[in-house]
Amino acid sequence: MEISVQMYSVREALATDVQGTVRRLVDLGLTHAEPFNLLEHRDELVRARQSFPIDFPSAHQSFLGDGDFTAVLDAARAVGVQYLVDPSSDPEIWKDAGTVRALADTLNQRAEVAAEAGIRVGYHNHAAELVAQLEGRSALEVFADALDPQVILEVDTYWAAVGGADVPTLLGRLGDRVQLVHLKDGDLTEDASSQLPLGAGAMPLVDTLEAASGVAYGVIEFDDYAGDMFEGIAASIEHLRAVL
Repeated sequence: MEISVQMYSVREALATDVQGTVRRLVDLGLTHAEPFNLLEHRDELVRARQSFPIDFPSAHQSFLGDGDFTAVLDAARAVGVQYLVDPSSDPEIWKDAGTVRALADTLNQRAEVAAEAGIRVGYHNHAAELVAQLEGRSALEVFADALDPQVILEVDTYWAAVGGADVPTLLGRLGDRVQLVHLKDGDLTEDASSQLPLGAGAMPLVDTLEAASGVAYGVIEFDDYAGDMFEGIAASIEHLRAVL
């Protein structure tokens, strides 16, 4: 597993200085990062790849709606993205097996187009996909079974736990479908401001990492953090390297 970081964590710094923020991530020892709002940040990300020893193998960008998917793929190619991940959806979708499978159909259609550009598409969960139980299992698992084999999942392990999942067991059931995991820690409540550096909260991190040992990238993320964000990321990197 390679270590990456979701750049949403440092969104406040990015808002004023993209290149300086990327430099700070590189100075922490990171060589991979996961951008968000790919269309908005495309040109700055291309510049960052040229200026620093960092790449962007995965990225978050909404693409399951009615937007211009060709423009999204063009941005992904320009930035060097291998895994293009839709970050969220309406929580109401996950309450019905029919709407879950319809969303999977849309993702499968996008996957066919993206494959021509050499890009794999995927989906990132929050808690709703695990809270909802359909046909005797989580809605996320119903969704996964309806996906084309080339579609990947990025399991947000923290939000899966908040949603009630036994995360190592979930990862085992989803298998090779999972190519990316979001790694974060905290008190396992919906209050994002209570999130903590890896190893400082209630997540079963060691068991989670063991279950996720075959994934391509472990992506450190804070949705929010009461302390200094770069210090929190640095502490997470240090802990993650110690237990991997």
